[in-house]
Amino acid sequence: MKLFSLFFIFLVIVLATNYINAFTRNDFQEDFLFGAAISAYQWEGAFDEDGKTPSVWDTTSHCYNGSNGDVACDGYHKYKEDVKLMAEMGLEAFRFSISWSRLIPNGRGSINPKGLLFYKNLIKELRSHGIEPHVTLYHYDLPQCLEDEYGGWINRKIIEDFTAFADVCFREFGEDVKLWTTINEATMFAIGTYGEGVKFGHCNVTKSINCSTKKTCVETYLAGHNMLLAHASASNMYKLKYKSKQRGSIGLSIFAFGLSPYTNSKDDEIATQRAKAFLYGWMLKPLVFGDYPDEMKSTLGSRLPVFSEEESEQVKGSSDFVGIIHYQTFYVTITYQPGPSFLSTINKGFYKDMGVNLISNEITSSVEDPNPWGLEHDLEYLKQSYNNTPIYILENGFPSQHDSMLQDTPRVEYIKAYIGVVLNAIKNGSDTRGYFVWSMIDLYELLDGYMYSYGLYYVNFSDPGRKRSPKLSASWYSGFLNGTIDIASRDITQFQSNFSGSSSSRFVVTFWWAEKD
Repeated sequence: MKLFSLFFIFLVIVLATNYINAFTRNDFQEDFLFGAAISAYQWEGAFDEDGKTPSVWDTTSHCYNGSNGDVACDGYHKYKEDVKLMAEMGLEAFRFSISWSRLIPNGRGSINPKGLLFYKNLIKELRSHGIEPHVTLYHYDLPQCLEDEYGGWINRKIIEDFTAFADVCFREFGEDVKLWTTINEATMFAIGTYGEGVKFGHCNVTKSINCSTKKTCVETYLAGHNMLLAHASASNMYKLKYKSKQRGSIGLSIFAFGLSPYTNSKDDEIATQRAKAFLYGWMLKPLVFGDYPDEMKSTLGSRLPVFSEEESEQVKGSSDFVGIIHYQTFYVTITYQPGPSFLSTINKGFYKDMGVNLISNEITSSVEDPNPWGLEHDLEYLKQSYNNTPIYILENGFPSQHDSMLQDTPRVEYIKAYIGVVLNAIKNGSDTRGYFVWSMIDLYELLDGYMYSYGLYYVNFSDPGRKRSPKLSASWYSGFLNGTIDIASRDITQFQSNFSGSSSSRFVVTFWWAEKD
C-alpha cells in the first residue's frame, strides 16, 4: 500500500494533543528566552561582496538540484527588515552565526572593516528592538583558505586560528552579546563533515576527494578532539580577558537525537546507553568530567586521541551551558535491521564503531519523526548524567516542502508540542533556559537546498527582492509570546480560520503527498 504524508500530519497533531496541556508564556520564568535561529551562510547571501572570501560552504554546497547560498535570503542587505519582523513577532532572542571568512577573509590576521560593520549594525539593530543576540562563532563555514592550507579541523593549527577569531568577536561585539556558542552541533559536524556522505566540507563526495573509510575512522575523532580543544581555548580566553567586564556565558552545542530502546530487552537497554555515550558523551563527558566515555575508549583504542592532564583540566568545566540541537527520535537496538540507517549513510566508520542500530518510523524519508517525548527524555537524561548543566535548545523545528503552504498547521502543532515538553522538563528540575525555533525565515538548507524549509516566515526565492510572508506558525508564535492566545490544542482550528481570513497571501494551500511504498 501507499503511505502518504497526510498520515504524518495527522500523527503530529495527535502527538501534540497527547503531550501538551494548556500553558502560556507566563508559565516559564521571565528570564527564559524564546527565540528563533538562522546561520550566516544559510541567511546572509552576498557570498563575494565587501571583501568576503569563500568558505567551505561556498566551495562545495551545491546540492543535487544545483542550488547554493550565493544569495540565500539576502539577509546581508535585508537584516533591518528581518529584525523588524522579529520585533513585530515579539521575539525575545535571535540566534545567528558569524561568517569567519567575512570577518577575517584570510582566516587569520587583518579584519575586514565592512564585515565588522555588518555584524556591529546587526547586533545594534537587535538591541534597539529589545532582542537578545545569541551568537554562534562557527556554523560549519570554515574559511576555504584554512582548509586548503592544513586540512581544517584535523590539524591542531585550527586551535590557535579559531581562538584568534573568537578573540576578535569577543573584543568587538562582547559588550552587546551575552550568550556565545563556540561550535554548532559539534558531534554531527565531525560525523558528517569527516564522513563519506555529506556534500560539503573536508570530505566532499561530489568530487570523491579526501574520503576513504579508513581515513574517516581516524579523522572523525581527530576533528572532534580539536573542536573540544578549540572550544576550551576560546572559552578560557574569554573568561580570562572579557568575562569580568562583559559578564557573558559561553557554551558548545551538540546534535541530540532522542534515543529510546526499540524493545524492553536488556540488550536494547545496553545498546541505548552505548548510543548515548557516542552521540552525547563524546563531547559532554570531556566538558563535564574531563575525559571521553569508557565505551569509546575501549572500542576505538589508539584511534581516539588522548587528552593530556593539562588539556583535560582546560576542557573540563569550559562550557557554562550546553546547546541542544534536536529534531527527531530514534529507537535503538542491538539487532540488525535491514536497509540503510541515517548515520550509516554519512559515516560508515562511526556507525560501525558505535555498534548499534538506529531505527526511525520513516513515515517519510525527508521529514523528522514527531516524537516530543524524545526531547523530554533527553533533558531528563542530561539532568541526571551531566550535573544538570544549563541547557539552551538552540534548534528545534519542522520541515515542509517549500512553496507548499503558508497555513502550516503541522508546524504549529509540532512547535507547540515541543515547547510543552520543555515546560514539563523544567518542572521536573531541568535547568533549561531557552528555546529557539529553527528557523526564523525560510533558508538555504544544508542538504536540501531550497526544496524544504523550516521558516516561520516564507521567503520567495524566485523573487529578486526575496519577499517575506508570515506563515501561520509566525502568527501562532507571536500570539504565544505576547499572551494573546490560549495555548490549547482545541484552539488551533479557530486560530487557523482567523489566519486564513486575515492573510493576504495568494499562495495555494496544499499538502505534500510524498509517496512511500
